[in-house]
Amino acid sequence: MKRLRGQFHASKMTNMLRFQPIYQTRVWGGRHLETLLGRSLPDTRPYGESWELCDRLEAQSVVTEGSHRGMTLHQLWMEHRDEIFGQKHRQNPALRFPILLKILDCCDVLSLQVHPPADVATRLGGEPKTEMWFVAHAEKGAQIYAGLKQGVTRDAFEESLQKGTVEDLVHSTEPKSGEFMFVESGRIHALGAGLLVYEIQQNSDTTYRVFDWNRVGLDGQPRPLHVAESLQCIDFHDFEPSMQSPSSDGLLVKCDYFVTRRSTLPPGQSTTIKPDADDFMCLAVVRGAGKIGGSEILHGDFLVLPANHTASAIAAGADGLEWLEITLPF
Repeated sequence: MKRLRGQFHASKMTNMLRFQPIYQTRVWGGRHLETLLGRSLPDTRPYGESWELCDRLEAQSVVTEGSHRGMTLHQLWMEHRDEIFGQKHRQNPALRFPILLKILDCCDVLSLQVHPPADVATRLGGEPKTEMWFVAHAEKGAQIYAGLKQGVTRDAFEESLQKGTVEDLVHSTEPKSGEFMFVESGRIHALGAGLLVYEIQQNSDTTYRVFDWNRVGLDGQPRPLHVAESLQCIDFHDFEPSMQSPSSDGLLVKCDYFVTRRSTLPPGQSTTIKPDADDFMCLAVVRGAGKIGGSEILHGDFLVLPANHTASAIAAGADGLEWLEITLPF
């Protein structure tokens, strides 16, 4: 089923917000945003990322419908914070919406990389980045690389860089759909081929590549590496992290930057969903289809339920419904 995001019957609209996805080509990307999620991609190039909720100078999410249609996420954050995000976030010092939500289509392995912790980011002129991955789809044999193998030292790692044997020292694990991993800044990592991942992260685009599997980019040239910067960021005491499953109450991650929970509904069932009376909620549909407040929702949809949003019934379709609820800590 293909559809253009934001096309819904006006008579069924609620005050929830929908945004136009921002698609990013990547050498490791593919077409699963089209084949698995029913998206209409701009052209035939490999698309690896869809930025679903983004407030960056170089990329702005734009509301596609309703009374705020045409407004950017930055405008909402700076000019309508009480109305959309709630008074409890009024004192948040962030000049941009603090988190960035993405879908990643990994048809090839990503570069082996690291994001800087706050203290190192300041020194290197970058932005700190802690993130989490929720695996929406995993092909058999797909791998996630994260952390080092037990006992690997910095000296051994640096030697492996010279020999081209870095892969031998990085821990890998085979994820299953529905599992997640919390990736704190400083953790060396790479998503492998065959994964469709929902990423919740700090609002940052600073990535230091330490190894890129000896491949070239879409322009036919090797992509830049940042070995010196990476070595300043990597946590050399981070050994063999594992994938995790949601807790009994649906909690995935609660950290200083975001809170993420998972909810599910069996086929044909319904419940009531409502953010805190003075808070917003980002809702990301990861499986199935259904309705919320009378509007159709489909896997791959991202919505913002504003602080002024009234309680809405959410109902699952014939295949059930699974979604993530993402908020800011306070």
